[in-house]
Amino acid sequence: MKNLATALYSKLSGSDFFSNIGGRVYKDDAPDGTDYPYAVFMLISDVPEYTFSEQYESVQIQFSIFSNASGSTEIEDLYTNLKSLYDECSLSITSSALIWMRRQNATLMMEEHTTPSGIQRVRHYAVDYEIYTSLD
Repeated sequence: MKNLATALYSKLSGSDFFSNIGGRVYKDDAPDGTDYPYAVFMLISDVPEYTFSEQYESVQIQFSIFSNASGSTEIEDLYTNLKSLYDECSLSITSSALIWMRRQNATLMMEEHTTPSGIQRVRHYAVDYEIYTSLD
């Protein structure tokens, strides 16, 4: 997972998504008090697959995008940037070869977050990707 996370960060660096989210992209959890908008990505599952001569990994990663903007434009634009960056992209992953990175699901929801200034209604886009690799 460490090599995959490094490859995801490398792809992210300098992208429109990274710029438009203010560089606030975190693995697993955002620090308390993080300004909106921000994104978090985490491992959902990692399933090994084997043939007689080859090893593969099927990894599911979820990106969660959070926005407290009053309308949906900001989060929709960030979702568009995320899709442009990662849908069917190429990644350079140490010790494995990317076969595909495919978006599997996306869900937009409203949540209440407790912040230092009180409870805020926040839009949350949860976007799942399957990453299939062949191990070197």
